[in-house]
Amino acid sequence: MSIFRRRSAAEPIVEDVATDAIEEVTSASDPQEVEPTSDEPVDRSEGPFDASEVDGLGDRLDLGALWLSSVPGAELRLEVDQASETVSALQIVIGDSAAQVQAFAAPRSGGVWREVREEIAAAITAGGGTVTPAAGAFGPELHVRMPQVGPDGRTVFAPARFVGVDGPRWFVRAVLSGSAAIDDAAAATLTQALRSIVVNRGAAPMAPREMLVMKLPEVSEQPAAPDADTAADDAGGDAAGDHEPAVSQDPHERYGDPDLDPFQRGPEITEVR
Repeated sequence: MSIFRRRSAAEPIVEDVATDAIEEVTSASDPQEVEPTSDEPVDRSEGPFDASEVDGLGDRLDLGALWLSSVPGAELRLEVDQASETVSALQIVIGDSAAQVQAFAAPRSGGVWREVREEIAAAITAGGGTVTPAAGAFGPELHVRMPQVGPDGRTVFAPARFVGVDGPRWFVRAVLSGSAAIDDAAAATLTQALRSIVVNRGAAPMAPREMLVMKLPEVSEQPAAPDADTAADDAGGDAAGDHEPAVSQDPHERYGDPDLDPFQRGPEITEVR
């Protein structure tokens, strides 16, 4: 697992994942009403967990409200508000699939996911998209097609899955895109990654649906011990304080691939209408 770049919160969630599964649609589908779906308690015995249900942080990555175990083959992207330098979401990317993850405060009575599902469905259908309720690994989820303006000005429809988990005084929402939006096997791989999450809500009172605060992982800035040549250079030409920092301040380098442009538009999975 690697953290390889920041991501602007303004970037669409369907970017940066690619697939050949592009379906041509000849006409817009009528908006669908979401049928009632059973909201039985979610079995979280295999995750995601509450911080009180695990033995401390351990070797997990500390992102503040979310702790994450190592996920083989996964890359992490932190969506950062460029103005406030706050983390607004976590993305887990595996192959050509991605899950955008956010955590929120919830009342003790739970039930936030039912309310949020209804609001998501209403917003997407009102915007001309389609919504299909389905049963998933964590219970009810939504399979949607969201209208967007394509590069050529035509309307394209991007598939996504909305997944929710109600926990003790918290709620996690994940939006699956890429192959995971349309392929159950790819979705199952991301589901396993979601199960590795631990939610560290904290004890402070919070309003329902208030976003739990995430943070950038700490980066050690301890310089390496200088070798003999470096010590000689220090004594000779760098007395004026021209040292390079031990850890680059460039976020590309701090989080991985220095050649990756986080603001470059990536390929989208779309259905063209």
